[in-house]
Amino acid sequence: MRARPGLGRLVGAAVLWAALLGGPLRGGLGLRHTVYWNATNPRLRADDPSVELGLNDYLDIFCPHYEGPGPPGGPETFALYMVDAAGYAACRPDGPGAFKRWECSRPFAPLGPVRFSEKIQRFTPFSLGFEFVPGNTYHYISVPSPESPGHCLRLKVSVCCVATTDGRVTLVPQVLPRGVGGESGGERGGGRGG
Repeated sequence: MRARPGLGRLVGAAVLWAALLGGPLRGGLGLRHTVYWNATNPRLRADDPSVELGLNDYLDIFCPHYEGPGPPGGPETFALYMVDAAGYAACRPDGPGAFKRWECSRPFAPLGPVRFSEKIQRFTPFSLGFEFVPGNTYHYISVPSPESPGHCLRLKVSVCCVATTDGRVTLVPQVLPRGVGGESGGERGGGRGG
């Protein structure tokens, strides 16, 4: 059996694209950071839970999910808010600039846990998107709904990295007369002759 012409090239291109699109490249595609937002997550119950993300990374938050009847006290349901530092410390969503990001209100969703994804980006084309500034810290809290046995959970998100320069870079090209310079002191390039 003979292979079809071009099939090897097509497979090679597909493998290359899969590697480029599937790999965690920090400057291009970003990394995915997963947080299971529920009271059993020790990371969220710590004194000062935090995560550092870079631009183009994603914060994936999974809501509580139950297959059967759920826990004896009832399922955890709550609203997640982005708040300022004072709202974070008091676990109160009513300070200046506080706003609701998402609601975890479907603990028995038929297709599995509800996931919310926050892309960490400097500028967003979406009206409901949020713009993150490198070097800043953002505060998320959850407030249990009245019928929920849940607790106040918190997470600080630090966005890396502050630019180390003021953005102005001067490049001075090195201009040499034709036929002078180069790495070996001779001619540069692919001239004729030998």
